[in-house]
Amino acid sequence: MTGSPLSLLHRAWRTLPAGPRRALVRGVTTAMAPRPEAVRPRAGAGMALLGEFARPSGLGMGVRLVHQALGGIGVPAVALNMDAGRAPLPPPGMPLMLHVNPPSLPLALLGQNRALLRGRRVVGMWNWELPVVPESWRMGFRFVHEVWVTSRFTAEAMAGVMPAGMQVRVVNYPLAVAPPVPAAMGREAFGLPAAALVVLVSFNLASSFVRKNPLAAVAAFRAAFGNRADRVLLLKVGHPGHFPEDFALLQEAVAEMGNVRIETREMPLGEVHALTSCADIVLSLHRSEGFGLVPAEAMLLGRPVVATGWSGNMDFMDADSAALVPFTLVPAQDPRGVLEVPGAVWAEPDIAVAAQALRQLADDPAARAALGARGQAKARASLGVESLAAALRGFTA
Repeated sequence: MTGSPLSLLHRAWRTLPAGPRRALVRGVTTAMAPRPEAVRPRAGAGMALLGEFARPSGLGMGVRLVHQALGGIGVPAVALNMDAGRAPLPPPGMPLMLHVNPPSLPLALLGQNRALLRGRRVVGMWNWELPVVPESWRMGFRFVHEVWVTSRFTAEAMAGVMPAGMQVRVVNYPLAVAPPVPAAMGREAFGLPAAALVVLVSFNLASSFVRKNPLAAVAAFRAAFGNRADRVLLLKVGHPGHFPEDFALLQEAVAEMGNVRIETREMPLGEVHALTSCADIVLSLHRSEGFGLVPAEAMLLGRPVVATGWSGNMDFMDADSAALVPFTLVPAQDPRGVLEVPGAVWAEPDIAVAAQALRQLADDPAARAALGARGQAKARASLGVESLAAALRGFTA
C-alpha cells in the first residue's frame, strides 16, 4: 500500500532539511499575510498589543509588562492574545504593537482578522540576543512602520538591517513600574538549608542552553566552593522535558556535586520571585542577552548579581551595581542553529574571575547587602516608564 497522496506529500516534506523547510514556510506566509498601509496612518488613541499573553516566555512576559505599564501611565491598552485564536478588532485607528519576532510574524498575522492592520500605525516590539540580525528578519519590516527593542545592544544590531528612513527606538521593559512581588515563602518551602549560602542560576531551556551558559555557572561555583555543604548552588531550570539532551548535560555536570539542587517545577510567578528572594547571590554567566530579565528582577528584589558584563543587561547594570565578569568575544555557535548568524559573536565569561567574585561576596555579608542595595537602586532608576513614554510620544507624533 503506497498511502494517500497527502501522506506521500507529508513524507516528502519531512525529507527536506529543517532550514529549507523553515525558509519555504516563511516565504509562503510572508506572501499571504496582510500588510499595513504603505503611508503611516494617523495614530489614534491608545495601543493594541498582539502577543503571547498566556505564555511564560520572554515575549509573553514582555507583552504583559508593557500592557500593564501603558495602563499605569493612562494610555488605554487592548490585549490581543494570539494564542486564543482570532481576537476582536480594536477600535478603528488605534495603533498596534506586535510582540512577535519577524520569523513568526506572518503566520501570527494570518491567524488574525485580515483587517487588523488596516488603517493603523504599526510597531514591532522585537527581541534579539546577538550583535548581528539574521537576513531572514528583513521580511519583518514589511509588516511594521517602525521597530522598538528592549536594549541599546539590540538596537545597534537592528541598525545593520533597518530600511532607510525606518525608526528604531529603545524601550526597556518597565519592570520597576510593577516590580516582582514574592509569595510569602521561605527557604523551607523549597527544601533549602537555612544556614547555607545559596547561589541561584535561573534559566529556561527554551531560551537556548548554550546562550544561557549554565555549564559555566556550574564551573565557577565548583571553582569557588568545591563541595562545601554550607555553599549551595540552586539551578532553577524551565522546560527540562522539552530539551532532554541539554538537561542531561546539566545533570552530568553536577552529578558528583553534593551541594547542588535542581528545581524544575513550574511555579506561579510569585513563587518564582520567592525563590529568587531566598538566594544570597544570583549568577548569570550568559553569553548574550537581548535584555536580561532574570538579573533585572533579581536586582529589583535587592539580590546581589554576578553577571557577564556584556549585551542587553548593560542597560540597567554597571560595575557599581553588579559584580561584572570580564569576557572574551568568540564566534557564536548554537547547536540548534537558531542563534548562529554569519559574523555574530558572543561572550565567553572568565570563570576564574566569576569564582573569585562569588567567594568574595560569600565571605562578606555586608558587601552582599551593599551590592544588592546599589543594584536595586540602579534597576529602579533604569527600568521605569521613561523610555516607553518617550517612544509613545515619538511614535504617535
